[in-house]
Amino acid sequence: MGASPGYRPSAWVHLLHQLPRADFQLRPVPSGFAPREQEYQQALLLVAALAGLGLGLSLIFIAVYLIRFCCCRSPEPPGAKSPPSGGGCATWSCIAALLVGCAGIGIGFYGNSETSDGVSQLSSALLHANHTLSTIDHLVWETVERLGEAVRTEMTTLEEVLAQRMELVAAARGARRQAEAVAQQLQGLAFWHGVPVSPLQVAEDVSFVEEYRWLAYVLLLLLVLLVCLFTLLGLAKQSKWLVVVMTAMSLLVLVLSWGSMGLEAATAVGLSDFCSNPDTYILNVTQEETGLGSDILSYYFLCNQEVSNPFQQRLTLSQRALANIHSQLQGLEREAIPQFPAAQKPLLSLEETLNMTEGNFHQLVALLHCRSLHKDYGTALRGLCEDALEGLLFLMLFSLLAAGALATTLCSLPRAWVLFPPRSAWERGQGPRGGDRRQHPGPLVGRGWPPDGSPSCFSAALHITCQ
Repeated sequence: MGASPGYRPSAWVHLLHQLPRADFQLRPVPSGFAPREQEYQQALLLVAALAGLGLGLSLIFIAVYLIRFCCCRSPEPPGAKSPPSGGGCATWSCIAALLVGCAGIGIGFYGNSETSDGVSQLSSALLHANHTLSTIDHLVWETVERLGEAVRTEMTTLEEVLAQRMELVAAARGARRQAEAVAQQLQGLAFWHGVPVSPLQVAEDVSFVEEYRWLAYVLLLLLVLLVCLFTLLGLAKQSKWLVVVMTAMSLLVLVLSWGSMGLEAATAVGLSDFCSNPDTYILNVTQEETGLGSDILSYYFLCNQEVSNPFQQRLTLSQRALANIHSQLQGLEREAIPQFPAAQKPLLSLEETLNMTEGNFHQLVALLHCRSLHKDYGTALRGLCEDALEGLLFLMLFSLLAAGALATTLCSLPRAWVLFPPRSAWERGQGPRGGDRRQHPGPLVGRGWPPDGSPSCFSAALHITCQ
């Protein structure tokens, strides 16, 4: 198979492609890209299920840790005011985990941008290919229509004007046959005409899916960021209600992180299988969907010296026919116009049509060469197999860091909770009402005041009472 220009499978493609695959019965599955086969689908689902296994293990670990912390904690002696041992370490470990999660968010934004750039590159290549194919169709049918109109009008008029000279009429009829042959040959060049699959429609579908994928990941990244920031705020303010809310949110985001990791892992593995040998799959699928011959598809997808241009014969015959028409019209101009001045107008019109046909023909020769469409094919592969795959790997790293940070946070928050000071009676709303916060002690007499033999204390007591 020929290699696309500028595209070579990367090291990540080779590494992911070499990973073993198995179906639900744990039987080995070939690593060739076959999304329609049930065994291959099961292999990708099993890759995604590994993230579910990671989520289950994380939840079990968090539950065991919290149960051990709550049930196996040594009771504190009555009246103890010192913080429990290890509380400060738990707080700092929670803060460190949240900072790691914030770093993972930055990695996630970069990965989301790379994936979006790769998919945008794919869409742009499809749009350019659609423009090339549409231009080919337009040039072919415009030229065929102009030639048909010239044959029906100018050629007929010319034959009527030259009816007295049979040799000139024979020359005009020869030009007519050549023009009809050119039109017939050109019709076969619009190979994409009537094909049910449109690159434009594929590009629009890809862009539609990518738009919602990008938005979903941005929302997930912002959600993780908000959870990390508000958890840090709750620790700094020692706000118990905020910590409780962020604990519940951390559990939700933990589930979302593992879920996104499973989706990213399955997509990356499947994409590596496709990118390891894309030509074979693309050729088979395109031939099945479009019904085009393998010679045409191989020429444009491979574009090497081993595959010849399937339209070369038509182009050669058309070029020869145009040259013959041109020489015949020049001969008629030399011989017919001096004797039949009325033949000048249809001949000039035919010359104009011939010049337009030759101009369109040269554009068709350039567009039908494999360079343009094969360049679009290579651009699409580079966007999908380099930028998009790299972005998926960064998104996997983000999901892993976010899951690890949130799991650590869920384990550390209870220990940090213990360090929060209890609310005073005043904070619980049991203090005096109103805005006056000054204490108004009752009479001191009868409660050991004044102390015997202490004039200075007695004076102080009187002073306090008088206030």
